[in-house]
Amino acid sequence: MNKDIVQGKWKEIKGDLRKAWGNITEDELEKTKGNVTAIAGVLQQKYGFAKEEATEMVSRVVEKYSSAARDSLRDRGDNPSPRNHL
Repeated sequence: MNKDIVQGKWKEIKGDLRKAWGNITEDELEKTKGNVTAIAGVLQQKYGFAKEEATEMVSRVVEKYSSAARDSLRDRGDNPSPRNHL
């Protein structure tokens, strides 16, 4: 997970997380500072998910924004893929 993407899209990611898991409070998410493992820990506590399951669910939400950022870079011609630099 690209930490810059998480930080840059943190507001949107928090919204998606709260939409998916409404029992998570804004304060709880803020305390995680966007750390996937910490967010997964909140899901474990609130919903009783297994660690791996919670981590995977959070990762899927965050990956959506990571993929969008990669697509945006590609569309601008700034493809982050090293294959394009050969």
